[in-house]
Amino acid sequence: MSCTLAAAPRSLWRLCTGARRPHSAYGRRLGVRFCSSRMTLDNINWAAVDRIIRVDHAGEYGANRIYAGQMAVLGRTSVGPVIQKMWDQEKDHLKKFNELMVAFRVRPTILMPFWNVVGFMLGAGTALLGKEGAMACTVAVEESIAHHYNNQIRTLMEEDPEKYEELLQVIKKFRDEELEHHDIGLEHDAELAPAYAVLKSIIQAGCSVAIYLSERY
Repeated sequence: MSCTLAAAPRSLWRLCTGARRPHSAYGRRLGVRFCSSRMTLDNINWAAVDRIIRVDHAGEYGANRIYAGQMAVLGRTSVGPVIQKMWDQEKDHLKKFNELMVAFRVRPTILMPFWNVVGFMLGAGTALLGKEGAMACTVAVEESIAHHYNNQIRTLMEEDPEKYEELLQVIKKFRDEELEHHDIGLEHDAELAPAYAVLKSIIQAGCSVAIYLSERY
């Protein structure tokens, strides 16, 4: 079996090709394994991994659009650099899940165009309430994403933590960074936003719907 690098430099994901799984574009067969773990495309729970990667890709895409909307309104204010720093991390998250989508041949959710518009509108709309509104949105969204990541970590740990070690490392790292964003939002007066509790509840209800739909469609 010969190995070829199929990810960016320093990526955790080192792909090795062989004669196992069908290659949809050329009719060839492709097997992939992660050289530092027991995880291969032939021994994973495909249904679970497919859902995880698709919904996480959608979530990180939506988060990018939210921060884009916030920057469009608040980019030139004093809180602009804070939002930009969080957005830069979200860009890294999305880049990683773009790589995983290719590696695992996971199709994106059909709702991507919808999340594109809704994410930007949510970011810009809450930013129009001021810095506090934008940060309240950040707290609500990042708390929901971190909770969702924790559920995924629990699922993979219960199935086989060694087999899914590298995927778990990625999800745990991103979970921790989302929690950092959550704390940054609180530090920048999120709770002073108009009707904070109501706003947070509405946004998190929307996040739950988005997660449910993106996993399945």
